This record gives sequence, C-alpha cells and structure tokens, in this order.
Amino acid sequence: MKTARVSSTSDRVRQHAVDTYLFPARRRRDKTVSINVGAVHKALRLANRVPLVCTALESKKFQTENQLNLVAKTGPESGQSTTVTYTYEFVDTSKEPNKDTDRQDAWNRLRGALKDVFAEYGGGEAYLRAERASFRDTSDREK
Repeated sequence: MKTARVSSTSDRVRQHAVDTYLFPARRRRDKTVSINVGAVHKALRLANRVPLVCTALESKKFQTENQLNLVAKTGPESGQSTTVTYTYEFVDTSKEPNKDTDRQDAWNRLRGALKDVFAEYGGGEAYLRAERASFRDTSDREK
C-alpha cells in the first residue's frame, strides 16, 4: 500500500506563493512581483509560523524552482515579521548564457590576457626563450 507524500508547511507556503502571486504575475508579463509575509500567513491560516513563511519565501529552493531573483526585502531588521515584503524579478532562463560557452569565453579571455606582453618580446616562443636564458644565467651565477 502506497502512502501519499505529506507536504510540509514550507511546501504549502511556496505553492501558495506560486499559485497566488507568481502565476498571475507571469500571465500579466510583469517583470517583478512582491509577496507580503503577513498576507501569506493569513491566507494559509497559520498560527505563529511567521519565521517559517519568511524562510520559505527567502529560500534558494523557492527562487531556483521558480526562476526568481530576490531584489528587495522590506520590513524590520529582524526580517521575521508579518510586515516583511519580498520583491522578486523574473529571470528569463531562455536568455541565460550557455555554461559551456561561458567557460570557453573565459578561457579565450585568459589566453589573450598576456598577448600584448608576448608581442613585445616577439611572440610567446621568444618570451619563453628569454625567460629560460635569464633563468640559466641566474643559476650559473649561484654555482
């Protein structure tokens, strides 16, 4: 007999935020969306679970699963209040650069970093020859 997976209160908070705030904002093609902790806490009829709601809405899991970037957090310094409001921007994953392309670009930038220095020596080979000669001269003097 299979048992149904019981979702945690954090999962309920995140799902409520998705259903009530994120889906409608995406349909309207909004660039940002704000979620108030007190409104979520009240809608889910929670009792004394404000810190849990704050943690769930601020979590990397929530942001990653919903392609969000937390851009602002307003409220008291403690960050644990019904007056806390999180503002997120939607991240367009279709425009995210390819990680392999980024890695190749980084390598190409690194390869070209000393291009001008090598050019002053007449190229990479000439630079290495000069460095080797300098190293040999130093080690010959030490003997």
